[in-house]
Amino acid sequence: MANSSNEASAGMMPSIVGVGSVNGGNNKNNNGQRGPGGGSTAMSSIGSKPTLIRTSNLCFLIMDAPRQSNLHLYIKECRRNDVTDIVRVCEPTYHGGELTSAGISLHEMAYEDGHSPPEPVLDRWLALVEDRFMGGGGGGGSGSGPSPAAKNKEHRTIAVHCVAGLGRAPVLVAIALMEFDRMDAVEAVMMIRSQRRGAINEKQLQYLEGYKCRKRAGGGGCACVIM
Repeated sequence: MANSSNEASAGMMPSIVGVGSVNGGNNKNNNGQRGPGGGSTAMSSIGSKPTLIRTSNLCFLIMDAPRQSNLHLYIKECRRNDVTDIVRVCEPTYHGGELTSAGISLHEMAYEDGHSPPEPVLDRWLALVEDRFMGGGGGGGSGSGPSPAAKNKEHRTIAVHCVAGLGRAPVLVAIALMEFDRMDAVEAVMMIRSQRRGAINEKQLQYLEGYKCRKRAGGGGCACVIM
C-alpha cells in the first residue's frame, strides 16, 4: 500500500507559491483556523498555488486543502481554470455550500493517508473522469451540487485535493493519466512532478508501478521500472 507521509501534515508542505498575506487573529488553533464554518480565521491565503495538469484529453487542478476562511480564493482559481468538480480525498476542512453556489460539484472520496486508494474510491474516480472527459457530462461520480452537463468537455477541469496536494491527490491524477491517456507510470509521475515539486513519494511510486489499468485494450497493466 502506498505511503502518503509526504502529506501527513500540511505544516510539512513545501510552499510553491504563496498568495495573499497572513493576518493576525484570536482564538485560533495551530493551523490558524477554527475548522469548517468556524468563523473568521488568521489564514487568508492559498497555501500552495494549485497545479494545472493538462493533456489533449484531460485536465486536472491539483490543490492543497482549502479552509473555510480561504475557500473563496480557491473558488477564484477554480473559475479561472474552468473547474466543474472538486474531489476531496481527505477529511473536510470546509463546507460545500459555497462551492454549490459557485456551480461546482463536490465529490467525497476520502481515504486514509498512508494507504493506496481502495476499490470504491477508484471506481468512483474513474467513473467521474470518464463521464466528464469521455462522456456527455452527466452525473458521474455522485457528487453534490449542480451537474456540469452544459459545459463543453473541452473546457472542463476536475480539481482534486488532499491535505498538502502532494500524495493522495496526485496519485489519483496519475492513475487517470495512465488509464485514459495511455501513459505508463514514469510518464505520468514525471509529468506531475514537473509541475508540482515534491509530489508522489517512493511508496506511491511503487504502488503506481504495480497498478493494473482497467481500461486499456486487453486489460494490460501499466507496470514499468521507475528509477
